Amino acid sequence: MRGVPEGFDETSPIFSIAAAAELAGLHAQTLRQYDRLGLVQPSRTSGNTRRYSMRDIGRLGQVQLLSGEGVSLEGIRRILDMSDENRELRIRVRELEGALADAVMQQQGRRVFAAGTAGITTIRAGARPTKANQVVVWRPQRRD
Repeated sequence: MRGVPEGFDETSPIFSIAAAAELAGLHAQTLRQYDRLGLVQPSRTSGNTRRYSMRDIGRLGQVQLLSGEGVSLEGIRRILDMSDENRELRIRVRELEGALADAVMQQQGRRVFAAGTAGITTIRAGARPTKANQVVVWRPQRRD
């Protein structure tokens, strides 16, 4: 991100409770209550002062939205917990898909095919097709 110091991202705990409350459009006491209920769990400094990240500010917005729709605070907590679990599982699935793709690509005897005017033929992994008008089909490695 441009203009953001190195090492800072959306999870960097940089906002005081007053700044977070202003950004979220809430009262600081509301943020304290949400912390006690586990809806938003800001980081703490060595002096036990709350520090909020941009992700925390976004979560406060979600709490406000759900509350405005009539969802109870306990319901909101459950929704947010499931949302967090879903995000973590999606990340894990992407990691496992990448690991599986890497394992498949490293297997001995994997097959690469070339398609040309004569049809589809198998070629040795790493070899180039013999004719310039052939198309090679392979599965590239993902880079996230």
